[in-house]
Amino acid sequence: MQELLSELAKGLVKEPGNVSESVDEPDEEGVVVYHLHVAQDDMGRVIGKQGKIAKAIRTIMKATAVRDGQKIQVEID
Repeated sequence: MQELLSELAKGLVKEPGNVSESVDEPDEEGVVVYHLHVAQDDMGRVIGKQGKIAKAIRTIMKATAVRDGQKIQVEID
């Protein structure tokens, strides 16, 4: 899952070397939070107009998680 998030982000940004991600431990409801970190200049590329790209990233990640029987949340930092 972490690799999928990284590859999605690296395909969108100008500085793929500055893309990193971190994962929190599951909370009491079993939700795992993935944090995506990108360069400040690339933030707009990852979020997109009206958040459409960010929503698409979250949709892809959640669809993959459901297939694996997980609950996740993606936050872009």
